Amino acid sequence: MLKHIHRYILKNFLRTFSITFLAAVFILVMQFMFRYVDDMVGKGVAISVLGEFFFYAALSVVPLALPLSILLGSLMTFGNLGERLELLAMKAAGISLFKIMKSLIVLIAFVSIGSFYFADNILPKTQVKMWTLLFSIKEASSQNSVYTSSSLSFVSSAIFLITNGL
Repeated sequence: MLKHIHRYILKNFLRTFSITFLAAVFILVMQFMFRYVDDMVGKGVAISVLGEFFFYAALSVVPLALPLSILLGSLMTFGNLGERLELLAMKAAGISLFKIMKSLIVLIAFVSIGSFYFADNILPKTQVKMWTLLFSIKEASSQNSVYTSSSLSFVSSAIFLITNGL
């Protein structure tokens, strides 16, 4: 009997967890993109380079999105169980709350071990590749850019501000 309950709880949790994880990653990548959109727009950067950059950006926000997704997924799962009175039925059947949550606790323990490995081994390499790619986009775009009159006036006013001490 407990095996079916654990499977049912894990199925509900994984569904809500995956949706909230993808939503959190999307929101954090969009925030990251808005921060660096000026460095990439109109610079002649290929779509494949932008795709690679956003892939690295998505990997770099995983440690931020994972705890949020775990929290929201577990709250929504047990909230739905309580709303449909399934949690009440389990408690009335004599199953303790710890036994109801045991499968979820074990799953989250494995996810936290995987998250630690990811943050310790994969994330630093991803960060280096992402920032190197961003720096090369900035450098390549500054060498290949065409100066218009408005950009030249901005550059001359910036030089004036720097030489006069802001």
